[in-house]
Amino acid sequence: MNLIQELRWRGMIQDIMPGTEEQLNKEMTSAYIGFDPTADSLHIGSLVPILLLVHLQKAGHKPFALVGGATGMVGDPSGKSEERNLLSEEVLKRNQEGVKKQLMQYLDFDPARPNSAEMVNNYDWFKDFTFLHFIRDVGKHITVNYMMSKDSVKKRLEGDSGMSFTEFTYQLVQGFDFYWLYKNKNCKLQMGGSDQWGNIVTGTELIRRKDGGEAFAFTCPLITKADGGKFGKTEKGNVWLDPQKTTPYQFYQFWLNASDEDAEKWIKIFTFLTKDAIDILIHEHKMNPASRTLQKTLALEITVFVHGKEELEKALETTEKLFANQNAPAESLSVDDLEQMEGVIKSIYEKNKIEAGIDIVSFLAETGIFPSKGEARKMVQGGGVSINRKKAGTADINIDAAFLLHKKYILVQKGKKNYYLVEAI
Repeated sequence: MNLIQELRWRGMIQDIMPGTEEQLNKEMTSAYIGFDPTADSLHIGSLVPILLLVHLQKAGHKPFALVGGATGMVGDPSGKSEERNLLSEEVLKRNQEGVKKQLMQYLDFDPARPNSAEMVNNYDWFKDFTFLHFIRDVGKHITVNYMMSKDSVKKRLEGDSGMSFTEFTYQLVQGFDFYWLYKNKNCKLQMGGSDQWGNIVTGTELIRRKDGGEAFAFTCPLITKADGGKFGKTEKGNVWLDPQKTTPYQFYQFWLNASDEDAEKWIKIFTFLTKDAIDILIHEHKMNPASRTLQKTLALEITVFVHGKEELEKALETTEKLFANQNAPAESLSVDDLEQMEGVIKSIYEKNKIEAGIDIVSFLAETGIFPSKGEARKMVQGGGVSINRKKAGTADINIDAAFLLHKKYILVQKGKKNYYLVEAI
């Protein structure tokens, strides 16, 4: 299979410009994807574009990762219902460094190889580009009619909040990125999420009108969940690639908890397993869904890719301690077991309050396990809370020194999968 065939069966192509597959089959092609530094870490929503670049490099082509130091100052309207808050230069710089560091984990930047990955920052070519030069050298090549025909623009103009001139010009800014890379790096292909299609083709159009050149593009579908929930979101927020923001254990658990329908789709997208291997796994899973073969393989493969084998082992160890022996009393867990559970959310609480005795609802709210007493009470009464592996079925329970494991800890389970370790000090 060639690159496009490979990406198609994995479900990673939505829109593709005519001639793209032929270009990739003809010669080593330079291609890029842009990453806006809106935070100092990428999250799992960024994994698909990262994987596109990895597949591209594996197929012998040259990947460029563009960190949007300039576009990050503007804000992309694609898929947004309102204008994004603009970030300061200081915050943007910190975010750029974080994103660069992560991208270097996944792509091969060794200059010795002909298709080594390269990192570029569009601030480098925009910082000295004056407004007058921009509207003369870029703006005159793209008509307002063309810009307004884009879905991302139409939706915003038809909405209540409208669209600022800053955001309206975003597609020209992104289009010039493609033009600059085409002229200076011989970059002939841009990839991105399907919500970027309008911005991407503006780049190909600018290359055609300004330089008479030919450029190509394809997009991948935006990842969705079968239940309609937002992909990459948990009750604690985004699932980040930074282990300080989302621990490898929490990362592993996210994939392990995928529905059967999602796991069957995601294992093609988020792993490098072959088609034959995945077909076998899907068959095995359908024969015995309770084994959760797809979820376990998906979680293992993607955790190793993002965090490495050592962190996977720690995540598996914590999973084993928390879930494999749930019938064993919490008292059987050693201090080391409790303290070395990677990824379990830690909370500090005043020991004298516990020794004096405190009702379970106040305890759960004050430790931050629940945002309010009302939510804590509702969950306790619904049977969704366990203390030291014992179901707390009533809000009348009083938490006192008798609950302390090793005179120091209380293990709280919220729902099926969320664990908290409260340390009394």
